[in-house]
Amino acid sequence: MDVFPVYLTLKVSVVATFFSVAIGLALAWLMARKDFWGKGVLDAIIMQPLVIPPTVLGYYLLVLLGRSGTVGRFLEDVLGVTLVFTWKGAVVAAFVASLPLFVRPARAAIEGVDKNMENAARLLGKTEWEVLKTITVPLAWRGIIAGAVMAFARATGEFGATLMVAGNIPGMTQTLSIAIYDAVQMGNTKMANMLVGIITIFSFLVLYFVNRFTKGRY
Repeated sequence: MDVFPVYLTLKVSVVATFFSVAIGLALAWLMARKDFWGKGVLDAIIMQPLVIPPTVLGYYLLVLLGRSGTVGRFLEDVLGVTLVFTWKGAVVAAFVASLPLFVRPARAAIEGVDKNMENAARLLGKTEWEVLKTITVPLAWRGIIAGAVMAFARATGEFGATLMVAGNIPGMTQTLSIAIYDAVQMGNTKMANMLVGIITIFSFLVLYFVNRFTKGRY
């Protein structure tokens, strides 16, 4: 059994989850605590990966990050970074696909934090960052952890967008989900069953953990 797809999947999922938490926490706080024009539009954009087909999401990313795209051309010409058909492209695809699964529970957890406690901290001279760090996050941590776990699980199982952006290059960009697709196409039932078993058990454990961890918490 080639372990590279497993290794790459874990690598991509960890990096994508890091960005989901870092960026998603800011978005969750913004959506939970601020009212502004276009909030509904931003919310819809964040949640889009949950409803549009993964291949459509991958196509958007391919157009945006490819050499003919504005962002892709800037990254390549100015920073010397190429995302399309690299493992970094798989990270971007996994990050975009998993972001809403972090933002949703994190936002719900932050909304459940008593605003009076935050306001009391502000009256004591705490900055917004200090309020977030010492009041909001510690009280909302269960929802944040649950969101991070869900984002990691989604990144692990990402297929459509990853295939569009990173491609299927054995030993370079072939993740676990894509390896399953390859095994089925080649008629390698034994390999497909083994890989499917790995990802199924992992997904079950993630959902079981989240359900037990967050039950009755927010």
